[in-house]
Amino acid sequence: MSYRTRRVLFITPFYMLFEFFLLKYIFLLFGGVEDNYILILTVLIGLNHFMPMLFEERKSRRVTRFLSTLDGVWMWASVLFLIDIVAIYLLIGSFISLSFETNAVLLAIVPVLGVYTYYNAHKLVINERTLLFDNLERDINIAHMSDVHFGSVRHRQIIEQVSDKLIELEDECDIAIISGDLADGSSVVEADDFKAFSKVNMPIIFTPGNHDYYTGIEDVIRACKNAGVIVLDNESLKFENLNIYGLSYRIRDSSLPEIDKSCVKEDMVNIINYHVPFFWEEFSELGFDIQLSGHTHGGQFHPVIWIANLMFKYNMGLFSNGSGKYIHVTTGVGSMDTPMRWGTDSEIVILKLRKDE
Repeated sequence: MSYRTRRVLFITPFYMLFEFFLLKYIFLLFGGVEDNYILILTVLIGLNHFMPMLFEERKSRRVTRFLSTLDGVWMWASVLFLIDIVAIYLLIGSFISLSFETNAVLLAIVPVLGVYTYYNAHKLVINERTLLFDNLERDINIAHMSDVHFGSVRHRQIIEQVSDKLIELEDECDIAIISGDLADGSSVVEADDFKAFSKVNMPIIFTPGNHDYYTGIEDVIRACKNAGVIVLDNESLKFENLNIYGLSYRIRDSSLPEIDKSCVKEDMVNIINYHVPFFWEEFSELGFDIQLSGHTHGGQFHPVIWIANLMFKYNMGLFSNGSGKYIHVTTGVGSMDTPMRWGTDSEIVILKLRKDE
């Protein structure tokens, strides 16, 4: 059983307790329902929260992927329904009595918003940012992405989608770099699952993130190599005037990674590909000019975005220290657990490296 599955199993009882009271207060708005019926619904929600994952670990199937997607959508809806319930009972309901129709309208906001957020999570956009350097020999464009999250919620179709976008960018970009979490850890990774990347006519570099280890990093690396994706696991690659170092992110290791000074080349633009947006200041002092990261998803949707902005110093976007050093944190391609985005893009970012005149 993978780390991710064990984690889901651990939180499921607490999730079910939350769902029971959420459903209870929703039904109370319309006259109430016996607790026995709410309990049955809660058990079904709890079973659907972890049962599909147990099957997906061994073999991915359409039915279990559908159930996992259903669970992800409902988890998102539960967060929004909770906000609705708090507003109805505490904020609005403390001053006025709301009618049946008003309660129905307030709750209907969630599914209506859900249609947009589901669509937005599946719409892959291209964003652009410019970085300036003194020692760049020629203009270079990097297609930067992270957190593809191939798994039970987004399966081979997300690999096809990313591959098609990269093919469109072949005339504009020189190289693609994936900053971890190519796999989600919610389903097994078969040898040919990333095969669509083999159609892309530019180098694709990948360095593992935390999710890539959950169901077996060996399977992820094998699928990458079968697709022609270059895996940088604590090693360097030279491309044009770029020295790209891939620093793998280890699970439950929050300490500053040790990197040999020899990994930095003074006559080149040095890039460190590291899944999490941590230690930028330390990596910059070591000599890296650019840190490429992901992991945060930018918070993925409101109101979690506001929490992510507090949790992560560099949550999303391009940051510079004013001395020619950059960190770029992409909001990611895929989504974790719930296939919903509101306030963030599912993105590939073209980083335009230009000579500072």
